[in-house]
Amino acid sequence: MEKHGGVKFDTKFIGKAVPDDPRLEVLKFWCGEFHRRNFAPPYGEFSQGNLSFRLKEGENAFIITGSQVGWKDRLSDDKFVIVTGCDLSEGVVYAAGLRDPSSESMMHFAIYQRRSDIQAVFHGHSREVLSCPDKLAIRETREKRPYGSLELVESVLEILDQEMFVVLKKHGFISMGKTMREAGELAIRIHRMCEALKDEKRAEG
Repeated sequence: MEKHGGVKFDTKFIGKAVPDDPRLEVLKFWCGEFHRRNFAPPYGEFSQGNLSFRLKEGENAFIITGSQVGWKDRLSDDKFVIVTGCDLSEGVVYAAGLRDPSSESMMHFAIYQRRSDIQAVFHGHSREVLSCPDKLAIRETREKRPYGSLELVESVLEILDQEMFVVLKKHGFISMGKTMREAGELAIRIHRMCEALKDEKRAEG
């Protein structure tokens, strides 16, 4: 699993307003769940993972977890950032908030832009999930790509189609949904299936 050390794009802030949306409480709940289930493993004081939800149907702006934030404690609103748009060709993310948006903000934007049906994108990590895409017929990117890179974004778009769950080779997973609950529960369900496969293999000796 690749270690994270910060963003790899330029952030252009269009404002410093802290996100103010009642749905943030739902996003905070799922940040806590991802921490508890080790889908966002710690890297020093920070958590490896990023969760977002689309602000308005038909638009690509979203609220996402900020860069280098630890999810083990109750999160305040200023730990989240509004991403209003991205210039993928130039590696620029336009945002509002008090901190850099997550390192995978370009990937979240590209998914929302490609798939109008998706309202939540949850990116996490799990050794169990990485070990079982073939067994569960889960689509997986062809090669490992650096986190936060345009190459990773492109590799996801290559396999996205109508999938709601994909694996990033030797990296992590993306769970998507029409709601945050759908995205979160799908991640839990896939993880449980992968754990069951691992237990079966162990039992077989």
